[in-house]
Amino acid sequence: MLAPLRHDPARSAILLDIDGTLAPIVSQPSDAHVPQGTRQLLSAIARRYGVVACISGRRASEARAMVGVGSISYLGSHGSELLRAGWTEAVLDPGLEPWVRRIQGFGREVDTPERRRVGVRLEDKGAIVAFHWRGARDEQAARAAVDAVAARASDSGLRTHWGRKVLEVRPPVPIDKGSGLRRLLDDLDLIAALYAGDDRTDLDAFRALAELRESGRLSHVVRVGVASEEGPEQLVGQADVVVDGPDGVTRLLELLIADPG
Repeated sequence: MLAPLRHDPARSAILLDIDGTLAPIVSQPSDAHVPQGTRQLLSAIARRYGVVACISGRRASEARAMVGVGSISYLGSHGSELLRAGWTEAVLDPGLEPWVRRIQGFGREVDTPERRRVGVRLEDKGAIVAFHWRGARDEQAARAAVDAVAARASDSGLRTHWGRKVLEVRPPVPIDKGSGLRRLLDDLDLIAALYAGDDRTDLDAFRALAELRESGRLSHVVRVGVASEEGPEQLVGQADVVVDGPDGVTRLLELLIADPG
């Protein structure tokens, strides 16, 4: 399945989620890290493959700092920010700029002391605000508080998106990893692409790759589902191959740069 990518790496793209894919999931997102061995593999892959990028729900600058490899590109906030290799600053999708102030204002309004007290944590992603409850002492109470945020967002005409113990509030315009992936690959001379991810948001990237293959834009795609206890069932169902957690992704990266035998 990896043979077409390995055969012509200069015309192949390696696209990777970060949390739960390159880095293990932890209680506090700020404590997550990409192992040094994985960083070295990514650097080696960047020297061989035409396009290498991480597509994350984190801000693009935060994703780059976390991964620590400057020779690859980063799509942050689920594709709404682009930080190409060598760039010093990320560029926001122009269609989202008018929404940033409204989204951040909503986040400030609902980030109340009561919600913080039950363990709900606000994360500012620019055009997106996220509400985490992983690690709360009473996760049931925290989830109820987040449910109320979701209802208020919907009443305000904003979109909600659920992940692994996180709610994201987004503008009512397309923001997803699939759209970001398409913008990243647009006009590039590629024949193959691989994407690996572990969460519901990664299904959008799976879908985009399938559409690029069906349209003839790519001749070969590999959708890698990273299995976990909290991962959505659809991920395994739509994946071309399934690996076991970040360790499985590491083994996959090793195969991508292994000498032909």
